[in-house]
Amino acid sequence: MLLPEALPMAARAGPAGNLQRSKVQGAEKSFGHHTHNSVILNPISSTAPTSPWRGVAHTRIELHFAKTTVFARSYASKSKKKMAPKKEVKQEKVMLGRPGNNLKSGIVGLANVGKSTFFQALTKCQLGNPANFPYATINPEEARVVVPDERFDWLCSHYKPKSEVPSNLTVYDIAGLTRGASTGAGLGNAFLSHIRAVDAIFQVVRCFDDAEIIHVEGDVDPIRDLEIISEELRLKDIEFTEKALENLSKQTRRGGQTLEMKKMKEEQATVEKVLEILKEGKDVRHQDWSPKEVRNFSVSFTRIYFRDEQEVETINPLFLLSAKPVVYLVNLSERDYIRQKNKHLPKIAEWTKTHAPGDPIIPISVSFEDRLTRFESQKEIDEECEKVGAKSSLPKIITTMRKSMNLGSFFTTGSDEVRQWTIRNGTKAPQAAGVIHGDFEKTFIQAVIYPYNILKDLGSEAEVKSQGKVMTKGKDYVVEDGDIILIKAGAAKG
Repeated sequence: MLLPEALPMAARAGPAGNLQRSKVQGAEKSFGHHTHNSVILNPISSTAPTSPWRGVAHTRIELHFAKTTVFARSYASKSKKKMAPKKEVKQEKVMLGRPGNNLKSGIVGLANVGKSTFFQALTKCQLGNPANFPYATINPEEARVVVPDERFDWLCSHYKPKSEVPSNLTVYDIAGLTRGASTGAGLGNAFLSHIRAVDAIFQVVRCFDDAEIIHVEGDVDPIRDLEIISEELRLKDIEFTEKALENLSKQTRRGGQTLEMKKMKEEQATVEKVLEILKEGKDVRHQDWSPKEVRNFSVSFTRIYFRDEQEVETINPLFLLSAKPVVYLVNLSERDYIRQKNKHLPKIAEWTKTHAPGDPIIPISVSFEDRLTRFESQKEIDEECEKVGAKSSLPKIITTMRKSMNLGSFFTTGSDEVRQWTIRNGTKAPQAAGVIHGDFEKTFIQAVIYPYNILKDLGSEAEVKSQGKVMTKGKDYVVEDGDIILIKAGAAKG
C-alpha cells in the first residue's frame, strides 16, 4: 500500500525504515481502536534486530478514510539517501456545467451594443433591421451555426460522400441587460432566466462611437459596461445561492449521522464557500473546484484527514450565471477593426487580466461582418476582405466558443456519409457511441479507431491499415479530438 505524499519521507521508504504489513494475528486491536479494514504498518529496523523500536523516534499518524483507518509510525533513519525529485503532475482545471454535448451559447451585453446584428451575421439569418432602441429583442432567438473545420472539409473532399453532416453550435440572441437587472429593472428577471438556460456566454462589449446609436448609459465606456454585467450576474448568483443555502440549512439542522445527512452537510459547506466567493466579487468559473472522483487530504499535526469532494456536483445544479464560460467580443468600428487599433483595447485587456483571467477576448467589427453578409458569393467576400486588408472573425469566434465549452469532435466516414459528431473532451468510447445512437452505448463492444492526421498523412484507409495504424479500443478508451471511429455494438434487447 502506498502512503500519501503528505507523510514524512522516513515513514514511506528508506534502507533503515521500510514498512511492511504486521502478520501478528489480531494486531489491529492492539492499538485500542475498532475500525473497518484497519491496516497496521510496522518498521523493519536494520539497527537493532532484537528491538526494532530502539533508538527510533516514532510518531503515531492516523489516516482517516471513509471506512478505513491506517496507523503508521514515522521514525528517523540514519541513512540520508537523496530521493530523486518527483515529476509534477499537471492538474487539469475541472469544468463546470452540464456534462452533455448538446450545449447552447447565448449572446449577452447591454442594450444597443450590436448583439442582434452580430447574431444575424453569425447565423446568416434575417430578423429584420435591428432597432435603435433598448430592448428591441424581448424573446430570445435561436439558430444553429455550422462549425468551420478544415478536417471535415478534407474528409468530404477525400470520400466524396452522398451526405455531408458537419457539427453545429446552437446560439441564442438574448435581450439587452441594464443596470439593476438583478432586482428586476428593465427586462431584469426574464433576461437573467434566459442566460441561466444557456451553457456559455458571448459577451458583446461596445467600443465604437456613433451618435446615431444611443447608449443606455449615455456614453461609450466599455470598462463600466463590463463591471455592470459582471456585477448584475454575481448579484443574481448571490440570490440563487442564498436560497439554496437556506434550504440546506433547514435540512441539516435536523442532525443525525446518516450518510444522507453527511452528504447534505458537505453540500452545505460547498454552497457556503460559493457564497463567500461571490460576496468577495469573484466569479465562480475562475475558482478551482474538485470533482467527485478526487479525494483530497489535509494534514494537522499528526493526523491526515481524507474526505470525498463533491463540489462540482453541488455547484452544477445551481446553474450559476458566473459559472458559465465567457468569450468577450469587443465590437469595434469597421475603421478601427481594419487598422487594428482602438483606444479601449488596452484597458479591456487589463480588466480581463484582473477580473476574468484566461477568458478569451476577440476583436470584431459587427458592422463589417454585417456588410460581408450582403455579398452573394464566397468569392465576392474573399475579394472584399483582400481589398480592405481584413478577414472575418466569425470562424475564430465559433471555434473559440467550442473550446471554451470543452467540446471536441470525432468523425464517421464512408462513401455514403461523412459526419462530424460533437462530444465533451474526456468522453469515453461507449458514451461517444451513445451520441450516434443511444443503444450503442448500452451494447458497446469495441471501437476501431485511427486519428484524422494519420489518414491525411498516409492518404488512404488501405495505407493506414497496411502500416498498422488502426487501433481496436475497449470501454475505457478516451476519445481524442479528431479520431475517426467505427463502432462495433451488439443487438439491443427488446
